[in-house]
Amino acid sequence: MSADALPGLPRGDDGPVFAEPWEAQAFALAVALHERGLFTWPEWAEALGGEIERARAAGDPDTGATYYRHWLAALERIVADKQVADAATLREYADAWGRAADRTPHGTPIELAPGDFGERPNRVAGPGER
Repeated sequence: MSADALPGLPRGDDGPVFAEPWEAQAFALAVALHERGLFTWPEWAEALGGEIERARAAGDPDTGATYYRHWLAALERIVADKQVADAATLREYADAWGRAADRTPHGTPIELAPGDFGERPNRVAGPGER
């Protein structure tokens, strides 16, 4: 399946348009999860459409600036619905990513480190941990 077949994808003359690197990464992750059989494109369209509708209902002006936030929310919902990761694990990684972003100088790639993960009982091990 090519990017041309994905609904609502912002694009320029040369293909999909990404304002930030994380948007391209979210796009690539969705394509990779589809290719591995986690979901079908109709399932994806339903999930993405649902996230866009939820955002509109909450007041999102739907100017296109938040499109990949909806894309990411749809990915998180599908991963949780398919029980690939639960909501707590997703939240833990989002929090760790936030801590990593806070300590990373602008223009430098963000990398997760074991210290980005909180010290909670029963937490999921971070990268490089066992």
